[in-house]
Amino acid sequence: MGCIMNRIMVLGVSAGVGKSTFARELGERLDIDVVHLDALHWKPNWVEAPRKEFESAQKEIVTRDQWIIEGNYSNTYDIRAGEADTIIYLELPLVVCLYRVTKRWLLHIGKTRPDMGEGCKEKLGYTFLKFICITYHSRKKKMKERLQSFLETGNDRNVIILKNKKAIKTYLDTLNSMQASE
Repeated sequence: MGCIMNRIMVLGVSAGVGKSTFARELGERLDIDVVHLDALHWKPNWVEAPRKEFESAQKEIVTRDQWIIEGNYSNTYDIRAGEADTIIYLELPLVVCLYRVTKRWLLHIGKTRPDMGEGCKEKLGYTFLKFICITYHSRKKKMKERLQSFLETGNDRNVIILKNKKAIKTYLDTLNSMQASE
């Protein structure tokens, strides 16, 4: 945890891994604003933002001194990675991700989560669950390559990989104790 973190990307192996919750907690502990890419990408009623608009919003955010941007969105990864000093990557087991996606749906039926675009009521379908299952292992491999490549772009780069609930809690608790000792 040696490097200073001001521009942080929170990535995950899959939907349901806990990116939004983690980013929110991280932002509170570090006192850094959190941007949820889903909220930028989705317009009301699940209409996708035009790509240029989605890219422009991110290009503006990454010029700030401090930020936490949560979400994968591979097609705009380079915008964020070019300016980030830290990537925190969450990789929980597939079964945990599927459980959490289902739980999230049950808790938010008919509602819009705070990390989503306005008017995007929670939904869950076979196609989405199938997508999670089919892409999980290839995403895991792709993320490993991506994280290695990120580290190779400079000595001031930091990658933190958290692979279970205990590691996530310990990491956040460690941040709290580090801040208390400052």
